Amino acid sequence: MEIPETSKLKDLAASKRKVFKKTMAALKKKKRGEVDRAFHELHEEAFSEPICLSCANCCKTTSPIFKQKDIDRVAKHLRMAPGDFVEKYLRIDNEGDYVLQTAPCPFLGEDNYCGVYEVRPKACREYPHTDRKNMPGILNLTLRNTSVCPAVFAIMERLSVTK
Repeated sequence: MEIPETSKLKDLAASKRKVFKKTMAALKKKKRGEVDRAFHELHEEAFSEPICLSCANCCKTTSPIFKQKDIDRVAKHLRMAPGDFVEKYLRIDNEGDYVLQTAPCPFLGEDNYCGVYEVRPKACREYPHTDRKNMPGILNLTLRNTSVCPAVFAIMERLSVTK
């Protein structure tokens, strides 16, 4: 599977938006299990090589949602009170969720390793969500992620070619 360069990803995703939307419309008409299997197979192929450490674009450009369990776990790991952690690192977004105040993630090292990897938020552990059950339910999120994650872009491109 050809994974695009991160520097070109936003433009590539924008140029393929109409094709990807057509693909999503076609996928929504299929059985959920069939869509899940297609995504999961391509997810395994895309992530068969450790590509995340060479990219880390998700950590550089977006924030995960922090649930209270995530806040408590990361704060404990950093030996901080949860309230202090929230004050130092988080803000509430337009949807009422806790997200990071800054990008890139303050826990991302120069080597693209995560400083809180063992206790990272659930949203980070599950990203880019292309191996979840009920993929038809998150196709809009998947479309947004094509401009962030080169592997998601490649997966959607492969699904589009097969339509």
